[in-house]
Amino acid sequence: MDLGLQGRWALVCAASKGLGKGCAKALAAEGVNVVVTARGAEVLEATAAELRALDRSIQVKTVAGDITTPEGRAAALAACSQVDILVNNAGGPPPGDFRDWSREDWIKAVDANMLTPIELIKATVDGMAERGFGRIVNITSGAVKAPIDVLGLSNGARSGLTGFVAGVARQRRLAARNVTINNLLPGVFDTDRIRTTTRAQAQKAGKSEDELITARLASVPAGRLGTPDEFGAICAFLCSAHASYLTGQNILLDGGAFPGTF
Repeated sequence: MDLGLQGRWALVCAASKGLGKGCAKALAAEGVNVVVTARGAEVLEATAAELRALDRSIQVKTVAGDITTPEGRAAALAACSQVDILVNNAGGPPPGDFRDWSREDWIKAVDANMLTPIELIKATVDGMAERGFGRIVNITSGAVKAPIDVLGLSNGARSGLTGFVAGVARQRRLAARNVTINNLLPGVFDTDRIRTTTRAQAQKAGKSEDELITARLASVPAGRLGTPDEFGAICAFLCSAHASYLTGQNILLDGGAFPGTF
């Protein structure tokens, strides 16, 4: 299927590895010019080389920096000729017990996982509407639907973003101008993040990481971890010309683990 994205420009945040990289790869393979950001310059450049190899006709730009800072966001936006597609992504806050978190911990989590995406949406959405095309995908977490006890910081901050998106995505001046905003909610994927979370849970439970991964997969009907590439494929479809009637939604990718109807 031709996704109708050839020649578009995408800004993909935290794209040097994991789910962000999966999204950048899927978009690049569709002929999208991409600006990728991450903190680590070396890994980011290696990812950029992979993206260029997917389609030699596209432009791939790298911006090494912290997207959760005003300076990082300004640099990323300046590198993108125009933002037709925005994939919001940032590393999740650390797991732990809410009794141990300070006000500063909460502010940092909200700043990274709620306010940063909102700032990037604010900076790009009106230009998208003026041009008559825009796709925004926020990578959040399956914990928005089924909270995980040790991920309280993430549960709170990402739920705040979810509520914000539910309102702004339905503004007629955006939706009627072919601008969509959706959230992708990953379950257990084979990323560094799942390893960090599992390590914290293992320490708390006095078990090994492998034991917990196996136990968690027992509740996943697919019986495996998800892959960044298949996550990226769903992201690319949400960004496509075919998804213009899909907005304000929370798309859960968890191998069937969530037991609810809605």
